[in-house]
Amino acid sequence: MVYLEGFTFPRDDMEFGFFMNIQRTCYDSFYPFKVLSKHGFERVDFEPVTIFYGGNGSGKSTALNVIAEKTGINRDSIYNKSNFFADYVDMCNVKISGDSLPENSSIITSDDVFDYLLNIRNLNEGIDQKREELFDEYLDLKYSQYQIRSIADYEHLKKVNNSRRKTQSRFVRSELMDNVREYSNGESAFRYFTEKIRENSVYLLDEPENSLSPKLQVELMKFLEDSARFTGCQFVISTHSPFLLSIQGAKIYDLDENPVDVKRWTELENVRIYYDFFKEFEDEF
Repeated sequence: MVYLEGFTFPRDDMEFGFFMNIQRTCYDSFYPFKVLSKHGFERVDFEPVTIFYGGNGSGKSTALNVIAEKTGINRDSIYNKSNFFADYVDMCNVKISGDSLPENSSIITSDDVFDYLLNIRNLNEGIDQKREELFDEYLDLKYSQYQIRSIADYEHLKKVNNSRRKTQSRFVRSELMDNVREYSNGESAFRYFTEKIRENSVYLLDEPENSLSPKLQVELMKFLEDSARFTGCQFVISTHSPFLLSIQGAKIYDLDENPVDVKRWTELENVRIYYDFFKEFEDEF
C-alpha cells in the first residue's frame, strides 16, 4: 500500500535564494540546508518499501526526519531541531494519497528502542526493590500485636490477617506484580518493532538494525516484508544493513552517489564489500 506518494527537498538554487534573503546572522550551522542538496537529492517517489542507503553523514537520517516533520506523523523521542529546521521543512513538498496519512503512522528511531529497553530495566529494578520491602513488611505484620481501634484501621488489619494466612512468598506475590520478562537487548529491540508496528500505517524507521544480531536482522527483514505485502503497511527506512536492503521490491536511493541514484541492493558498495570478503574465503565455508 502507498499512502506517502512523493516528496521533494529544496534544490541547491532554492537554498541559495533563501540564504540571500535571510536577515539572521551569527549562527554556526544552517542544518539541514546543504546536507541533501550537496548529493543532488531532490525528489523521492515512494513504493511500499523505500530505503535510504548511505554511509555516516550521507543524510539518510536527515531525510527521514525532514519527512517526519513535514508529514506531522507521531514521534515519541524528542528530535533536536536546528534554528533553520522549520525554514527548510517549509520549502519541502509532500504528496499523499487521500486527505491524510493513517493516524497510527510514526517514526521509530534508535532512541525510541533504547528508551524501551531502559524502561523495562528500570521497571524491573523498581519491582525488585519493592519485593525486598514486602519481605520485611511481611515479617512486621505477621508478628505484630495489632488490634483494630477504628474503621480507619480496617485495611491494615486485613493485611495483618493476610500475612498470617500465607507464606512469605505467597504474600509477596499477592501484593506485587511480576517482573517483566527481560530478553537480550537484541531480542527486546526486535519485540519492540513487532509490538509497535500495526496494520495499514506508514512507518519511518531510522537504522532499525541497531542492537540486532544478523539473525534478528533477517527476522526483522521478513517481518517488514510481510507487513508491507499482507497488512497494508508502508515503510521508509534509512539503513546500511545488507539484510534489510534485500527486502523484496524495495526501492533503494543511494545517498553515497552524487547525484543520488536508485539502485538494486546488489549494486551497493557496502553489500559488494561483504560479497567480496566472503567470496575471498569461500573455501573455508
